[in-house]
Amino acid sequence: MQARLERLEHRLAEVDRLLASEEAVRDLAVYRRLNREHAELAELVEHFVAWKQAARDHETAVQMRGDPEMREFADEEAAAAAARLADEEAVLQRLLLPKDPDDERSVILEIRAGTGGDESALFAGDLLRMYLRYAERQRWQTEILSESASELGGYKEVIVRIDGDAVYSRLKFESGGHRVQRVPETEAQGRIHTSACTVAVMAEADELGEVELGSEELRIDVFRASGAGGQHVNKTESAVRITHLPTGIVVECQDDRSQHRNRERAIRVLATRLADMRKREQQAKEAATRRSLVGSGDRSERIRTYNFPQGRVTDHRINLTLYKLQQVLDGDLEELIGALVAENQARQLAELAESA
Repeated sequence: MQARLERLEHRLAEVDRLLASEEAVRDLAVYRRLNREHAELAELVEHFVAWKQAARDHETAVQMRGDPEMREFADEEAAAAAARLADEEAVLQRLLLPKDPDDERSVILEIRAGTGGDESALFAGDLLRMYLRYAERQRWQTEILSESASELGGYKEVIVRIDGDAVYSRLKFESGGHRVQRVPETEAQGRIHTSACTVAVMAEADELGEVELGSEELRIDVFRASGAGGQHVNKTESAVRITHLPTGIVVECQDDRSQHRNRERAIRVLATRLADMRKREQQAKEAATRRSLVGSGDRSERIRTYNFPQGRVTDHRINLTLYKLQQVLDGDLEELIGALVAENQARQLAELAESA
């Protein structure tokens, strides 16, 4: 492990040098990759330096034990250094786990209403508010790229871009089916209804560099935007629909008055969906013989239930139940997300131990 850490320490110095050079900013894609690599290596090297210091302190304390007058003090120092050494080693083992190359990326988050009609659309609105509040707590930037509002409020579908440090690493386990159990406002008998929404969290593609989109593969249609918007929406064909012919993926954007900006947004979403589709196909091949304890990100997998009568949220992948429903819906997701990340790391450490 030490030899590997020394190589990574040297690599961090090299990345620092590359980022400081004038050539670094000439290629934005390379610049972003270097920044992501720097963020990953900096924490690792910081703990490696602390581990080496603890090892030196332990060695010094052991040498001091040869002096009878210093033995008691030396024993205390050796024990403290040994504890620090163990703590830093545990952190280093965790940081050395295989990295998801997309962890440092921003994301495209899509929420779609499912079973439950209007109540499902209202729940989609609740989920959107929850993620926007969480993003606000993390000081991330958000931008709604596309929305299809329902008649009674909420959304049939909404697509959001969330930009910031390591967004994907925190939100990637949110993909899947979210279920709500509550009494709808329109329910006269007070009966509890169950509705569902699907959430998809996709690592945003770097511009279009990672996904080749040939013009012959795309059909681009423009049309008049629908919904509220005054006279403008009836006169201007600003809405854009892009169909990726090989896969049949369709993306629509009509929220901006500029056809050009709607086209840019649609292309960004399409590129991200294609990259995500290819990633999930690869993961499916790699995980053919087993399934992750925290889920595969399968859109059809039911991952969480929000039960209003009992005020609880249950994540079915890790059997975690929290009686803080309102706090969670207000964006307090850290306990849930932290538990999912910890479970994933524990699984990875167990697999490494089995293969050792």
